[in-house]
Amino acid sequence: MSKNYYITTPIYYPSAKPHMGHAYSSIIADIFARFKRIQGYKVYFLTGTDEHGQKIQRAAEKKGKDPQSFCDEISQTFRDLSDILNLSNDDFIRTTESRHTKSVQNLWNILEKKGEIYLSKYSGWYSVSDEAFYSEEEIDTKDGNKIAKSSGSKVEWVEEESYFFKLSKWQEPLLKFYSENPNFILPISRKNEVVSFVNSGLKDLSISRKSFSWGIKVPSNKDHVIYVWLDALTNYLSALNYPDTKNKLYIDFWPATIHLIGKDILRFHAVYWPAFLLAANIPLPSRVYGHGWILSGEEKMSKSKGNILDPIEIIKIYGLDSLRYYLAKEVSFGNDGNISKQKLENTINSDLANNFGNLCQRVLSFNEKNFKLATPKTYTFNSNDLSLLDRFKNNYENLIKFIDNQDLNSYMNFIVESLFASNKYFNDQEPWNKKNDDERLNTIIYVSLEIIRKISIMLYPVIPNSSLKALNIFNLKEKDVKFETIKKHDFLTKNTKINKIDILFNKIQKND
Repeated sequence: MSKNYYITTPIYYPSAKPHMGHAYSSIIADIFARFKRIQGYKVYFLTGTDEHGQKIQRAAEKKGKDPQSFCDEISQTFRDLSDILNLSNDDFIRTTESRHTKSVQNLWNILEKKGEIYLSKYSGWYSVSDEAFYSEEEIDTKDGNKIAKSSGSKVEWVEEESYFFKLSKWQEPLLKFYSENPNFILPISRKNEVVSFVNSGLKDLSISRKSFSWGIKVPSNKDHVIYVWLDALTNYLSALNYPDTKNKLYIDFWPATIHLIGKDILRFHAVYWPAFLLAANIPLPSRVYGHGWILSGEEKMSKSKGNILDPIEIIKIYGLDSLRYYLAKEVSFGNDGNISKQKLENTINSDLANNFGNLCQRVLSFNEKNFKLATPKTYTFNSNDLSLLDRFKNNYENLIKFIDNQDLNSYMNFIVESLFASNKYFNDQEPWNKKNDDERLNTIIYVSLEIIRKISIMLYPVIPNSSLKALNIFNLKEKDVKFETIKKHDFLTKNTKINKIDILFNKIQKND
């Protein structure tokens, strides 16, 4: 099996500043990327901004700026967010970069040369907000306005000369591909949605526009700009220096392991993108995973509704790792989820402050008093010790499968159950009553320290800053974090100095 792993977030549309939905996609992708790195994989993690299209052009005009200056400014807020979220991305791509323009125009030329593109006239409904075309069946009327049923975005009637991609030709090949690759689209509910859409009949897709100018020009006809989704989707290739398919990045990382996206852009990634790739004879990615939305109340966040949740504000109040942990554990991955102040505070107090932070402090405090901050000199495991230690070794392969299947909630549940079991072990073994039994006392403390190490490694992808603070107890740095070591019961060297650490998570004081 290849030990390379290429994961991408959506490239975000910088028509306004980032919100919690952007942060969610990026944090989850970062968790998977960090896990695969500590599993020993060579990882390439991509994020970036999608900067072309009519929506961007109008937003720039509204601000009285030229589109490039507008994009430079807004794109920087997304790049800054990557730093704020402590993302480990290897690249940040912008669709206004020359490397991207080269890739898009090359893909266009291939499709045109293969006879997959033709010039005609487009007449139909278009949403500038979604940068998407909609059929009559997908349109509704609300307050006198035509809107897209799926997104609620306003649509307008467009008639103009356009190049078309022969999407209809790829209906049966796509259905065959979905059938032969049942895990290409996950979760299964999203796959069923896509298969139903494709089965209902695919029409040829308009892939250029003449009514605005902000985009990549069609190589053979400068009056047209390339449709923003054909442009944007190609970022996954242009980040690997496509069309140079002989370069190391492309050889190592294409086809992509997983495109992690929000469910609202599923059709583009699971229908249009594989059709473009099939038509150009380029290998398809292994998986498209469409996760749910982070809701504000019961609604999707949108600028027009004024219900944007600002991740930076939440981080300022509660801390980054608290937010990362909450999104990983409390949101059912694949489904919609929301953030409530009460649930966030409860999670911080119960899981992070009480179960994880308090375990570290209790064991360290006891160690300092009785072992002078050193690992015990001897230990002998009994059945109680092995019962706790073995749960990590016995579940090692399952934990990897959870991540590889994007079953993040099962991974998080295992950590939570392990924390409960570890705290219970420390209480039940009562080391404070074993001071006349050196061997038993030594073993309890050794096991407790080992468990803290194992859980800290498991938590590293989720809360990297806090887990590294905990691993500093054992003088372990980021380069030392290796997932396979959770199987070892005797990783810690006997009679070795350990370190005190500050409180990892402060409890949130609530006013009743």
